[in-house]
Amino acid sequence: MSAVPAYLERGAGEALLFLHGIGGGKECWGPQLEAFADGYRAVAWDMPGYGETPALAEPSFAALAEAVGALVEHLGGGPVHLVGHSLGGMVAQEFAARHPERLRSLVLSGTSPAFGRAHGDWQKKFIAARLGPLDAGHTMAELAAGIVAGLVGEAPDPAGVVLAVDCMSRVPPETYRAMMRLLVTFDRREALARIAAPTLVLAGERDDNAAPKVMARMAERIPGARYACLAGAGHIANLEQPAAFNASVRTFLDELGAGAQAGARAVT
Repeated sequence: MSAVPAYLERGAGEALLFLHGIGGGKECWGPQLEAFADGYRAVAWDMPGYGETPALAEPSFAALAEAVGALVEHLGGGPVHLVGHSLGGMVAQEFAARHPERLRSLVLSGTSPAFGRAHGDWQKKFIAARLGPLDAGHTMAELAAGIVAGLVGEAPDPAGVVLAVDCMSRVPPETYRAMMRLLVTFDRREALARIAAPTLVLAGERDDNAAPKVMARMAERIPGARYACLAGAGHIANLEQPAAFNASVRTFLDELGAGAQAGARAVT
């Protein structure tokens, strides 16, 4: 069993676990931890290599899924509600494929079921463009504001942008490199039809990294999945439009009948 990753938690009830993306950390789910502490045990992890969680010796999606499993076991064994964003959404899909019995529901935000061919020309150019500034000697703190500016959509919440930049600034450069290289190896398209847990696929209208049309097609391949698109949102919708993001997730969970007194609460 993997070591238990570091995490933040708020509230009590059924476990609702949030998995961040490449530029995140457990703190980037602050608006969700506060909102969902009303009725859930809301938990956000530091993915291995981030924050207080040691890096994996050999990063892989299988190893990241096992790290999720170690945290789920620590939280009581599940089944859990799992919310994954971007790379975290890929980890969530990997976990769903390997441990379906531990999954109560699944929310996939700003993610995709595959990134293409690991050694394809487009993927090589993608990695070179993302890692080039680090190779040139820039720090993550120097790059964070520019990266975040390229991710957000229309009129993002200023506090959310500040939090996104802060989280991105603190990502270790070696972790950023490793996760970028790992990203292009992901392909779980064949597993979509086997996802049995109730699933919400949540897109941002202005997301250029996980385009709404790609996410809509993904939803069509997951049995019974629901699809929603947040108007004006970019790639980090949970921080750009926290109220709209929380409302979409809350409505999905309420319709499952999950959480204590779920239908009687307002989204914050």
